Amino acid sequence: MTTETVISIAERGIYMVLMISGPLLVLALVVGLIVSIFQATTQIQEQTLAFIPKIVAVLLGIVFFGPWMLSHMLSYTTEIFSDLTRFVG
Repeated sequence: MTTETVISIAERGIYMVLMISGPLLVLALVVGLIVSIFQATTQIQEQTLAFIPKIVAVLLGIVFFGPWMLSHMLSYTTEIFSDLTRFVG
């Protein structure tokens, strides 16, 4: 296995992690920003107020984006396992 192959596999893995976790992270970021703006305008300084809407938004995001995320993970895993003999041998 050459160094280019290892770098290519690692690059693809990192790209897949970013692609799968990206929608949930963006969703949590947007909800956190909205809650922070709400807290700033109403001067409510409760630190734990932002956690519940973020948790609910991420859970709804998992329900909505879950099948898409799972199909991408399965296709990547299938591709890695099918090329395993090429990587090792």
